[in-house]
Amino acid sequence: MAALALPFLVPAVITGVLWILPGDPASIICPPSICSGTEELAARWGLDKGPVSFYFTWLGNAATLEFGNSWRVAQGYPVYDLLAESLPTTAVLCVLAMLPMMAGATAAALGWIPRRLDALWQALGLVPAVILALVCAAIVQINYGALSHDGWPGMLRVLFGALVLGVADGALAGAIVGTRSTLEEELKQRYVQIAVLRGESVLSNTLPNVLPSLIGQFRARVLHVMSGAVIVEVVLGIPGLGELLWEGTLQQDFGVVLTAAFAFALLSAALLLIQALCEIGVATHVRRAPRGVVGAS
Repeated sequence: MAALALPFLVPAVITGVLWILPGDPASIICPPSICSGTEELAARWGLDKGPVSFYFTWLGNAATLEFGNSWRVAQGYPVYDLLAESLPTTAVLCVLAMLPMMAGATAAALGWIPRRLDALWQALGLVPAVILALVCAAIVQINYGALSHDGWPGMLRVLFGALVLGVADGALAGAIVGTRSTLEEELKQRYVQIAVLRGESVLSNTLPNVLPSLIGQFRARVLHVMSGAVIVEVVLGIPGLGELLWEGTLQQDFGVVLTAAFAFALLSAALLLIQALCEIGVATHVRRAPRGVVGAS
């Protein structure tokens, strides 16, 4: 239910904020003191019929991937094209950022990372993402210039951004320590000890029972990366969805803000839905009796 409601709730909140701001939305976008045609502008963008009409009209257009044109960020340019240009960059950034966390969580689950190294991961996680991103941005700009966004410098910005998201703010430490703690707590259960005495694999017995918790942790880490991507993209100058959302907010381009926030809401909703389906699948598997066990008549 949360996954289904989120894509509708986020645009509704932003639409409400647009009408709560002092002055009508058309005057905010085009102040009468510095530009003319405010009424025509309001009629063209559907701002003259109130927030409810604007919301449902925008939502109906969004269902057909019609997001209108940018108001200020790239005036007259289709917002869909801006979204199509920025979304792949953010997707690559987030996937690369998840790799060290997934590797750390897997290694912790298999017992390959000793506990004595936890202090090291936690010390790395104490560095704020914005500070580490500033250091990485300085390295790129000193070596390649402030306007180096293409070719290898552009790729280096993405790699640095992924490193920041994957390590800073306790991301890697949380993946390692959180996964190990979840499994160690389950290992204390009596059924695991009996399974070990019978010669069964520990991981095969514990994994089905801890998977819902691990899946929830994974979704939280993905959301952490997605939210941090806004700061990292702005600081490092990565032309992704986060930077698009930031530029739209600064320039009060609510058409861009609505679309970028809607995209983030859809991604969050997809993660919620995947988590729910995985948990249902795991619960169904756990409920099935092992082979050879027959219920009492």
